[in-house]
Amino acid sequence: MKKRIWFIINPISGVRRKDDIPALVREYLDHNQYDFEIQYTTHKGHGSELAKEARNLAIDIVCAVGGDGSVHEIGTSLIGSNVLLAIIPIGSGNGLARHMNIPLTIKKAIHCINDQHKITMDTILVNEQAFLGVGGYGFDALIAQKFEGSKRRGLVTYFKLILKEFFKYNPINISVDANGQIKKLPVMLCTLANTKQWGNGLVVSPNSDATDGKVELILLKPFSFWRLPVLAMQFLFRRSDKSALMEVISFDKATIRVSEKIAHYDGESMATKGVLHVKVVPKSLQILVGK
Repeated sequence: MKKRIWFIINPISGVRRKDDIPALVREYLDHNQYDFEIQYTTHKGHGSELAKEARNLAIDIVCAVGGDGSVHEIGTSLIGSNVLLAIIPIGSGNGLARHMNIPLTIKKAIHCINDQHKITMDTILVNEQAFLGVGGYGFDALIAQKFEGSKRRGLVTYFKLILKEFFKYNPINISVDANGQIKKLPVMLCTLANTKQWGNGLVVSPNSDATDGKVELILLKPFSFWRLPVLAMQFLFRRSDKSALMEVISFDKATIRVSEKIAHYDGESMATKGVLHVKVVPKSLQILVGK
C-alpha cells in the first residue's frame, strides 16, 4: 500500500524559486511508494494548521518545504504523532536539515525522501513552547529578531547584523539550576542546543545529538570585540566548544532565569518569560534524514 505524503510549501520562504517544486516532486518522487498532494501556506501559522489537519487525516509523511521557520511550525505540530516529518530545505539557514544530513538541493532532498531512512528524535519543551533544534535568549535572540525584519537573507546578512549590534549589546544576567547545581553569571549567549548548528554552517554545539535524551546549554561569557573574528572561525569550523569563553552544560531538565524576555526557537523570534522551565521530550518526533 502506498504511503500518503503532503508537501507543505511556504511560497514566501527562503531564497530560492518555488514555482518549479511541484514539477520536481512529480519527476523525482518515487510514485511506486507514494501518493502525494501539494499544499501552500497563505499566512503565518498556516503550516501548523495544515500539519495538524494531516495528523487528523492520518497522512503518513508531511514534508516542510521552506526555511527553518517553516520546519519549526510544521515539525512542532507533529510532535508525539505517528506522522513523519520530511524536509526540502529552501531557506537561508536550514539548520535542522544540515544537522540531519538532508541535501540542500531539491532533487537530492526528494531522493532522500525516497530512501525512507528515518530516526526518532528528541524535542525540547520550554514552558509551553516546543522547538526542534536550537533556541536562545541572548545575543542570538536579538540577531534572530533583527534578521526576521531584514529584507535580505543569507550568511552575509547575519554577519552584518552581528557587527552592527555587537557594540550596542549589553550582556544578559542568567541563573541556571541544573544537575543539582545553581550557576549565576552574565553572558552574551544563553543557547539551548538539541542539534549542532543555528544554520548556514555556524556550529554552536559540535557535540549535540538529537537522540541522546540531553540538551546542551551553551553559555558564552562577555568578550572584547578583538576576539570576535577568532570566535566566528570557531563557529564555522565546528570548534566553538574549544573556546575559553564557552561553557557547556548538558541536562535533561533545568530551570533558567533570564533578565531579557526575547527568545528565538529554531530561528523564530518571539517573546518569552523570565523563568524558563526546560525539559527534553525523548524520542518524540519521527523524521526522515540523510544517510
